[in-house]
Amino acid sequence: MGRPRKFSNVKALEKSWEEYKKYCDNQMVLTHDFSSKNSEFVSKELRRSVTYTIEGFCTYIKISRSTFYEIYGKDKKFSDIVTRMKEECEVDARKKFELSVIPPQLAGLWMSKYGYTTKTDTNISGDLTVEQTKLDGIIKQMRGNG
Repeated sequence: MGRPRKFSNVKALEKSWEEYKKYCDNQMVLTHDFSSKNSEFVSKELRRSVTYTIEGFCTYIKISRSTFYEIYGKDKKFSDIVTRMKEECEVDARKKFELSVIPPQLAGLWMSKYGYTTKTDTNISGDLTVEQTKLDGIIKQMRGNG
């Protein structure tokens, strides 16, 4: 019989995705710092953002990732929104690296989820072949060399 659908149509899924993105972009975090001016610790609640992920969205709507892909990923009428959601996750992560919201040292780890790589290949003769990968391009741009 299949699993029950949380969203009966594309508009409902799209609305929930937009709500999730707002949730990610508006996290309130209590931060602590030392004020040398007053020689005291200061605490302040600041707005921060977290990266969009399909896994985070599934947690937000209370379904498993496998259920999400089984129900919506295989349904042709949802294919466009599911593809767009994946692409928005990738663009969001890249934007947050370029804006230094996420430390650039984590770029390889995060962006590998989207097919980016920093690997180099060796050819048959054993010479190192350095290929310009998408991630290399992002890192260059982040360093201002792009």
